[in-house]
Amino acid sequence: MISSDYVLELCNVFYSGQVEKGSCLQRMIGNIKTGVILKDVSMTVHSGEVLAVLGSKGSGKKALLDVISRRAQGPIRGQILLNNHPMSLCLFQQRCAYVTHKCDFISGLTVQQTLFYTPTKLSGYLKKSKVKQVMADLALSQVANKCVQVLTRSEYRRLMIGIQLIKDPVILLLDEPTWDLDPLNTYLIVSILSNAAKKYGTAIVLTMEKPRSDVFPFLERVLYLCLGDVVYTGGTRQMLEYFNAIGFPCPQLENPLMYYLCLSTVDRRSRERFVESNHQIAALVEKFKLEGGLFRKGSSILGPNHTMEHGLHGNKIPLLLGRPGSFVVGWTIYSRLLAATLSFKKSGLSQTFLRLVLLPLYFLLLWAFYREMKDWQQTYISRSGLVLNCLSATYFIGILNTVLMYPRYRTRYYQETQEGLYGGTLFLLTYNLVSLPFSFISTFAATAIIYPLIDGSFTVPLDYFYCSLILWACYIFTEQQTMAILMIVKDHLKAAIFSIYITALCITLSSGILRSMKGLQDWLYYATYATQTRYAAAFLNRKVFTHPMLSQVLPYNSQHNCSNTNFETSLLSGISNPYCRYANGQSFLTERYSRDPTDVIFSGILETDTNIGVTFAFALGMIVFNLFLYLIPLPSFIKAKFRE
Repeated sequence: MISSDYVLELCNVFYSGQVEKGSCLQRMIGNIKTGVILKDVSMTVHSGEVLAVLGSKGSGKKALLDVISRRAQGPIRGQILLNNHPMSLCLFQQRCAYVTHKCDFISGLTVQQTLFYTPTKLSGYLKKSKVKQVMADLALSQVANKCVQVLTRSEYRRLMIGIQLIKDPVILLLDEPTWDLDPLNTYLIVSILSNAAKKYGTAIVLTMEKPRSDVFPFLERVLYLCLGDVVYTGGTRQMLEYFNAIGFPCPQLENPLMYYLCLSTVDRRSRERFVESNHQIAALVEKFKLEGGLFRKGSSILGPNHTMEHGLHGNKIPLLLGRPGSFVVGWTIYSRLLAATLSFKKSGLSQTFLRLVLLPLYFLLLWAFYREMKDWQQTYISRSGLVLNCLSATYFIGILNTVLMYPRYRTRYYQETQEGLYGGTLFLLTYNLVSLPFSFISTFAATAIIYPLIDGSFTVPLDYFYCSLILWACYIFTEQQTMAILMIVKDHLKAAIFSIYITALCITLSSGILRSMKGLQDWLYYATYATQTRYAAAFLNRKVFTHPMLSQVLPYNSQHNCSNTNFETSLLSGISNPYCRYANGQSFLTERYSRDPTDVIFSGILETDTNIGVTFAFALGMIVFNLFLYLIPLPSFIKAKFRE
C-alpha cells in the first residue's frame, strides 16, 4: 500500500560533460574533451514503480543518474522535479538515495553492523527493528553475522541496496545493480527491488545493459537511450503497442526488452551497418518526439487519473525533513570505527595487532639487541644507534599502520560524503578519537620496554613519562602526515614511499645522529628548526648522554683504559687518542649539535621543556592542519578516484 504519492519528472533535460577519459594533467588544466551527453530527455516515474534505463555502453545511462542526483559536473538545461519541486542537491540527499556501481564497506564489520552503523535519524530500538526488516526484505537475514569481505557478489550487491533502503528514500537510483550476476541472482535482485518499491512506496530507477526476459514483469516503466537520445520512454507493456504501431513488432519467442535494446543500439560491425543503424535510430528518436507523448505518461500499474493528482498533493507531502545531528552522526561513525577495530574477525585482529602490538614488539627486539651494552667508549655509538632506532621505528611504524588501516575508512568517507551525511572534519575527529588512545597505549608500552636501557631504572617516573610523550608525538605526526598525503594519493604504496622519503630526509638532516649539525650549510641548518625530528632527537639524546654513568671518561674496552690525564693531554696536543674519543656524554653531544667548537653549552638546542613543547606542537599542528585540509574543496577528478 503506497502511503504517499511521489512523482519524479524530467522535462527536456540536456547535459554536456566529459565524453572521454582524460589524463590527470588534462583534468588539472581543464583540457578535456566535452560534448552533449543527454539530449532532450523526458521521463516520469511514480511511487511504487520500477523504471529501467536501458542502453548500450556509452548511451548515457550513468550520466542520467548523475544528473538526477545532482552529482553531474557540467551545464544542465531542463527541469528535474520531485512533486513539482526542483530537485536540488539538498533535496536529493535528504529524500533520495543512489546505489553506485561500486561501494567499499569497512572490513571487520558484519552485515548487521554495517547496516546498523549507517548514519540515519533513527536510533536505538527503532533502528534495530529497521535493520532487521531491511535484512529480511533483501534476503540477508541468514548472513546477518557474516563478515562483509566474505560475502558473495549477490549478497554484497543486496547489502549495497540495504545501506540506502534503511534511509527510507522516496526515490532510489541504482547503477547496474545486476552487473556480472548469474541469471538466478539477477532475477532475485530485480524481484526484491520490485517488492521494496511496492512495500515502501519508493520510486526506483535502475540501469541495465543486458536485460533478461524474466525481469520483464517487474518493470513498470522503461527508458531506451542511444547516445543520449530517447528512443522510447513509458510503460513497459505499452512499449509493445508503440513499436508495433510504428512498424517494429517484436517477433514471437523473443525477449522484447533485448530486442528493442538491439534496435536502439548503433551497429558498428561495418561502415554500412553503422550508417544504416544511425539513420534508423535518428528516425526512431524523431518518431517518438512526435508520437510518443501519450506513451511517455502511460503506466501499467496506476490508474489514468493518477498522473494528474500529484500536482495537487505536491505541497502537502513534506520533502525536506532535515538531517541527523552532527553529534548523532559523529557517534555512529565513532562506534563503527571502534567496532571494526575491536572485531574478533581477521580484519579486526590485524588492526588490533598493528595498533597495539607492533611497536612494542619492535622495541622488544631492540631491547634484546642492545641489552648487552658495556660501559666502554663504544657505548656512545651504540646508544646513538639506540636513539636512532627508537625514533625511526616510531616514525616508520606510524606510517606503516596508517597506510594499512586508514585507506579503507578514507574511501568509505569519500563515498558517504556525497550523500551529505558528514564532512571531512567530523570524519577526522572520529578517526583520531579511535586512533589516539591506541597509539598512546602502544608508545607508552614500547617506551617501558626500552627505557631501562636509556635510564637504567624507573627511579624518576616523570622522565619515563616525558620520553613516552616524545615518542607518542612522533607517532602522531607521521600518522597525520601520511593521512594528509592519502587525501590526494589513492595508492597506499605510493603514499607510504612519499611519506617515508620525507621522514628519512628529516631524520638524516635534523636529528644530529647520522650527521653532525656543524657539517650542514647555513640554509640547511636553519631549515632544521622547521622539523619535528630536531627537537625529538635532541630531547632523547640529552636524556641518554647526560646520564651520570656517562659523565666520566669510559674505558675503550676491557683491555685498554682511558685516564683523564691521557685524554686531556691528547686533546691539548691535538694528537688523536688512539683509544678514547669522547671525554663524556656532554662532549659527544657537543660534537653532534654544536657548530662552534668552543661552545660546549648550546643550551638552546638541548633545553628539555622547549623540546617537549615544540615536539608536541608539531603533532597538534599537524592534526589541526588536516582538519582544515579536509575542509578545502578538492577537484572532482581527485575525489572521483576514491569513489569509483
